[in-house]
Amino acid sequence: MFYKLFGKIVQLIAFILNGKVFYQKSDRLPLSKNYILVAPHRTWWDSIYLAIGASPKKFAFMVKEELFKIPVLRFILTRVNAFPVNRLNPKPSAIKIPIKVLRSTTTSLMMFPTGSRYATDLKGGVALIAKLAKVPIVPAVYQGPITFCQLLKRKPIVIRYGEVIDIADIKKMNKEGLTEVERRIQSAFDQLDKEINPNYKYVIS
Repeated sequence: MFYKLFGKIVQLIAFILNGKVFYQKSDRLPLSKNYILVAPHRTWWDSIYLAIGASPKKFAFMVKEELFKIPVLRFILTRVNAFPVNRLNPKPSAIKIPIKVLRSTTTSLMMFPTGSRYATDLKGGVALIAKLAKVPIVPAVYQGPITFCQLLKRKPIVIRYGEVIDIADIKKMNKEGLTEVERRIQSAFDQLDKEINPNYKYVIS
C-alpha cells in the first residue's frame, strides 16, 4: 500500500518538475514474470523515471547503507522495497536478499551495474543474481537533464527500454562468464543510446 501511494506522490512531483518525459519500447518489459531492470546511473532521479515507465510493476532497490542511518529516509526506504548495501565491503546479503525477493514475490529488481553515478565499470552482481534467481535482464537508458537546474527548465527526458538479455548460454559465472554478461549489458546500453540519439554523450555536469 505504501509503495503504491508513495509512487503516485513521486509521480505527481516528477510531472510537476518536468512533465516532458517520453517512454520508448515499454512493450519490451516482461509482464508475467520478474526481471532485473538495469541502467547506467546518470543522475539521482533516473531510477524514479525508470520505475514510473515500468509501472505497475514494483521494484526492489539496492541503496547505500549510509542513507539508512537517516531516520526519515530509513522509514521511507524500508517501505519502498529498498535494502542497504555496503558498497566498499558488500556482504553475502547483497546477493541473497534480491534473489529471495525475485524468487518469492512479484517484485522485480532495479540495479545500476555501474555502481555510482560517476562510475563506468560494470559490476558482476547483476549477472550472478540473474543466474541464481533465474530471471531475465532488461536494459534501459536515461537521456535528459543531469542537474536539478536542467530538470526545472523542463528539458526533455527520454527513457528507452531494450530487448531482454539472454544469459542462459553462459554456464559458469566465472571471470569469463561475468565478463561476457558485462559486455552484453554495456553493448545494450550503447545501442539504446544510439537509437535515441546517435550523437549522445554522457557528460557529468
